[in-house]
Amino acid sequence: MILLLQLAWRNIWRNKMRSIVVIASIAVGLFAGIAVLSLYKGMMTNRIRTVIDSEIGHLQIHARHFTQEKEIEMMIPNGDFLLSEVEKFPLVRSAAPRLIALGMLSTTSGSAGVQINGVEAEKEQQVSHLNEKIVSGNYFTEKKNEILIGKKLADKLKIHVGSKIVLTFTDTANNLVSGAFKIRGIYQTFNAPLDEANVYVKKETLSGLLGLQHCIHEIAIILQSDEAVENTLLPLQQQYPSLDVADWRALSPETNLLVRTVDDYSYVIIIIILFALAFGITNTMLMAVLERRREMGMLMALGTSRIRISGLILMETILLTLAGTPVGLFLGWMGVRYFHRTGLDFSSSGEELMASFGFSTRLYPEFPNEKLLPVLLIVCVTALLSAIIPLIKTLTLKPAEALRM
Repeated sequence: MILLLQLAWRNIWRNKMRSIVVIASIAVGLFAGIAVLSLYKGMMTNRIRTVIDSEIGHLQIHARHFTQEKEIEMMIPNGDFLLSEVEKFPLVRSAAPRLIALGMLSTTSGSAGVQINGVEAEKEQQVSHLNEKIVSGNYFTEKKNEILIGKKLADKLKIHVGSKIVLTFTDTANNLVSGAFKIRGIYQTFNAPLDEANVYVKKETLSGLLGLQHCIHEIAIILQSDEAVENTLLPLQQQYPSLDVADWRALSPETNLLVRTVDDYSYVIIIIILFALAFGITNTMLMAVLERRREMGMLMALGTSRIRISGLILMETILLTLAGTPVGLFLGWMGVRYFHRTGLDFSSSGEELMASFGFSTRLYPEFPNEKLLPVLLIVCVTALLSAIIPLIKTLTLKPAEALRM
């Protein structure tokens, strides 16, 4: 076996330029695959961070079926008491109560359907960091009837900080209620559709208009770490079985589906890249077999079995592939390490497109450590597939004809 390995390695370098080109192709192809996997991983991490840090939180608590129906009367029983109990959980970093109503925002230039979120200013900024997303104006002050709206909605209705708007919605008795508000600030997140559909007012203001006191529709929870989700979700579900306690995956199924789908597609892209490279490896090894037909015929005539000669060709193919693999992995690691520090800025080419899908315009690729083993397995399969045609040519070689060439 060792002798076969040494012979295969020497045969590879009989034509140095051709072997170097093939090894370089494999390295570049693997580098491209690693780059795609790293970019996808960075994109998914970015999207998950946006969902957790800006939109949903790690966990949310609602009354039964509230997330599907959004009925105003579906309030959490003893909401204030529940909030104080949740804040005592050891893995909970912060929790924010919200009062939610669906209504219509009207201005002199138009109207739009929105979700009105009544929030406690200090607690909300600890969960969603809404105060950090203000791009025009300011966060809530002590003044009454202040409202924060998304930039997408402000642009659509042609309104700005200081503009007056009217919110119309129904109370628990299905009576129409209206309130006049002044825009205190305009916020912008990485999710443009969400910005267009949500406005924020102070919880006590919305409570007064609805005639509700100490009522909560939603409790958003941020934990000490992402890994604490499972260890907190189950105890909360067991302690409050009459309520809906869900994590971000259940509350944002489209994000969870996107993560799984992109994960699957990333493997498909790797397979396509390496499959294309397999043709180059096959061509190189087939040329090597054709150039050495007389040599192989001589070996067969001297009693060397076809299996041993085929094993030599297979070993050469595997060595060619494996020679380029560490180079490609190293280049990929170095590239990802650099761009993970600096980030990739897409603001100049696709800011609106990225925001429409909930992504930041600056992405930070992450090296896909968990995918290295599958990638190496794909590389090995590529080497085996690349050897099929050269092996067939070797096995069908006739010694007498080969010696006459």
